[in-house]
Amino acid sequence: MEFVYSLINMIAEMAPYLLLGFLIAGILYAFVPAGFYRNHLSRPGAWSVIKAALIGVPLPLCSCGVLPTAVSLRRNGASRGASTSFLIATPQTGIDSIAATYSLLGPAFAVIRPVAALVTAFVGGMLVNKEDKACNDGCEMEVDTIDAPQSDTFGRKIVDALRYGYVDMIQNIGKWLIIGLVIAAAITVFVPDGFFTFFADYPFLSMIAVVIVAVPMYVCSTGSIPIAMSLMLKGLSPGAAFVLLMAGPAANFASIIIVSKSLGKKTAAIYLGTIVVGAIAIGLCIDYLMPRDWFTMPMVASHAHCHLNIDWFTGVCSALLVILLINALIKRYTSNKSERHHHSEHNSDNMDTKQTTIIVKGMTCGHCKAMVEKNLSKLAGVESVTVDLASGETKIHGNPNMNEVKATIDELGFSVA
Repeated sequence: MEFVYSLINMIAEMAPYLLLGFLIAGILYAFVPAGFYRNHLSRPGAWSVIKAALIGVPLPLCSCGVLPTAVSLRRNGASRGASTSFLIATPQTGIDSIAATYSLLGPAFAVIRPVAALVTAFVGGMLVNKEDKACNDGCEMEVDTIDAPQSDTFGRKIVDALRYGYVDMIQNIGKWLIIGLVIAAAITVFVPDGFFTFFADYPFLSMIAVVIVAVPMYVCSTGSIPIAMSLMLKGLSPGAAFVLLMAGPAANFASIIIVSKSLGKKTAAIYLGTIVVGAIAIGLCIDYLMPRDWFTMPMVASHAHCHLNIDWFTGVCSALLVILLINALIKRYTSNKSERHHHSEHNSDNMDTKQTTIIVKGMTCGHCKAMVEKNLSKLAGVESVTVDLASGETKIHGNPNMNEVKATIDELGFSVA
């Protein structure tokens, strides 16, 4: 029962802040004019790098969702430095994860995370700009960021904001949030107290170990929070925990490969190096230059896992969050069935329509799915596109040029099996 109690307590701690974060994310999505992000990142120089970082920090995109967005920005004329800055800053944090960080790790971490994202994004973007001597060539393929459909009425925008924040957003990060919570609860209950005290006198060594573990794995910025908290409860230093919070969401093998393919090997090296060196440098500052009590109070409050610690407000928020998670995950894994049924009916009415099925690899969220469907639908000869996110199965109705299909998928940072 300790595992269950620990899991419930963590959900209760995070639920109010997550719900607030999802709401703000939806408002950003629905009320920011279409094309705003792309228009402000299309100019070369330091200012576009700074704006890319400032825009990326509050956006609730994980590393999988930010990849096609950053590639799209580049293909539409954004400088390589601005694209890299956006790519580094965005997955490290977001409105939702900042709120959740405050709830579990306290105000110090909640402030340091976005500041670190800004600093490392600016440094990485400027290094890429310095290295990049080629022209900012555009691309004929028109791709968009996370622009919302611009509704005419205020009421419709509110509906769009709620749908994006409490359905689409949770579809994108819900699985990873659940995995992070389960791992955190398991660490809290089953790892002995003081397990990481061996590293207490070797913070740099502990940070290297965290990097080795964090870079290959994938964890979203919100899902990393309970894991970091649980590791700190077992003796890991706050600085080493911060390395996990920064390197885990921002860098993984999949993103490194796609960045290398889309923006170049030098850009990929700068991207990874900036994240790793920046995370360790800021982690060392936390351990050696900042008061330890800044990072202890929230964990002490969360350490009780032998009994439930929930009041009526957090209980209501927790129940609502669980309902939204269940609803979003059901929609994510069942929506494609209705889409396939719709297209099968469409094909029965038009027997001349050709259907081509391919497997697109690398899609991990609803944003990835939408990018593939939208851009393939623009190709000549394509009547409609249906993507099954879980399997990667992509059905193309019409008579497209398959070389153009593969090129478009490559441009988005994905691959055809």
